[in-house]
Amino acid sequence: MKFDRASGILLHPTSLPGPHGIGDLGSQAYRFVDWLASTGCKLWQILPLGPTGYGDSPYQCFSAFAGNQYLISPEELIQDGLLTQDDLTDKPDFNASRVDFGLLIPWKLDLLQKAFSRFATSEVEGLRNGFEYFCAQNVAWLDDYSLFMALKELNGGNAWNTWADPLRTREKSALDKARGELSDAILRHSFYQFLFFRQWESVRKYANEKDIKIIGDAPIFVAYDSADVWSHPELFYLDEAGNPTVVAGVPPDGFSATGQLWGNPLYRWDVHKETGYAWWVERIKFTLETIDILRLDHFRGFAGYYEIPATEKTAENGHWVPGPGSDLFRVIDSKLSDGIATTEITLPIIAEDLGLVTPDVTALLDEFQLPGMKVLQFGFSGPDNPFLPHNYVENCVAYSGTHDNDTARGWFETADEEEREFALRYLNTQPSEGSDPSGIHPQDKPSEGFAWNLIRCVWSSVAVIAVAPMQDVLNSGGEARMNYPSRLGGNWEWRMREQDLDQSLADKLRELNWLYLR
Repeated sequence: MKFDRASGILLHPTSLPGPHGIGDLGSQAYRFVDWLASTGCKLWQILPLGPTGYGDSPYQCFSAFAGNQYLISPEELIQDGLLTQDDLTDKPDFNASRVDFGLLIPWKLDLLQKAFSRFATSEVEGLRNGFEYFCAQNVAWLDDYSLFMALKELNGGNAWNTWADPLRTREKSALDKARGELSDAILRHSFYQFLFFRQWESVRKYANEKDIKIIGDAPIFVAYDSADVWSHPELFYLDEAGNPTVVAGVPPDGFSATGQLWGNPLYRWDVHKETGYAWWVERIKFTLETIDILRLDHFRGFAGYYEIPATEKTAENGHWVPGPGSDLFRVIDSKLSDGIATTEITLPIIAEDLGLVTPDVTALLDEFQLPGMKVLQFGFSGPDNPFLPHNYVENCVAYSGTHDNDTARGWFETADEEEREFALRYLNTQPSEGSDPSGIHPQDKPSEGFAWNLIRCVWSSVAVIAVAPMQDVLNSGGEARMNYPSRLGGNWEWRMREQDLDQSLADKLRELNWLYLR
């Protein structure tokens, strides 16, 4: 699919401001859309919206279909008559700049329980019919997910491979019994999903009305402890006990001497093919019903993926295995569009092609004319670096940085002197008198630093889409980094402040969008 020239901001909803411990789908989401529309940007990029588990990562979710219940807005629940202001009186003293998941989760779950109890014991106007319709429309994934979550609660939150054998192996009689005994919990988790998607669709509709499209994100792999793996074990490499035999990761490189051991179970692509890739077709179809443009994370894994024995402690002893390649995308495209694309895929897809890009990955991108990603922050090693704008092709999505690397200002503060010098030469910028080129001198305005030089460079490039993380727009330092891929804990916590949605920043973005026809 050919995209129009445009620009956007990368900001996950958890990073929105607000008083309830985490960004949510309430008034601040609409306020951000209004601010974004005032900049002239046409795109809002987010991370996966799934229900997060251990580590709070949106890339390790309990389901590839379900939504994150922690994003449900208490404000909206009050408007629905499901909560009252009194329900919020015992709110913890949340940090406005960071998400404290340990403090947030029990409080939010208690609120949601109160909302469900009020729904279950009273006739809340207009909601019951909507809930029943939602359940009927999403039965393909919702029943398994809600049962899975109810069983996790029953088992103290432990992973499904530790459950009693009849439940672990999904014996029909055991599942039927569980559905009867846990009917209230199952209904509750289904209701949470109804609330999430009701609120999310309202935000998305509002964004679309403001001429803003949502770029969503789909991880290639799913978490082992997920409803997907538990309910479809035949689609993954598992042993008779349900444990993975091989797992995903990436090999050692300049960033990690032992590689990255992600631990996600790997797909049995031969079985997927026999089913006509039914699970993948349903997954992509559902995701595209909730967003406008889909970013496929770790796209190279569709061409070839790195397989590591599940017994290994690092990613050093793995090997590359061919992926499904073009066969998967031709089936998906033919199922979800008017016919098989001959020269390009007709679905709105962006490929995250960072990392080791081999000829098979390039061939797959070229076959379907999918735009890949260019991250300017990776480019300052020399003029031949493919991440520098003079080496871009039009059919790509250019970023000043992503959620997985440091902020622009943080990078400048920690980069080696040679890269810093090259970056300043390339950007044709020098320190203003009495200031630091990173923009961190106390007399400098936030927009006069290195981050905005990167943004201008990306916006002026030939790339059809240009994106900057909100942290770079705010010229935030390394303390605002969203994720450290090799670090356990302390990720996904950054939040912006209410005063950050500044009109002067919006005006600067609007000027760039006008100058560079975005």
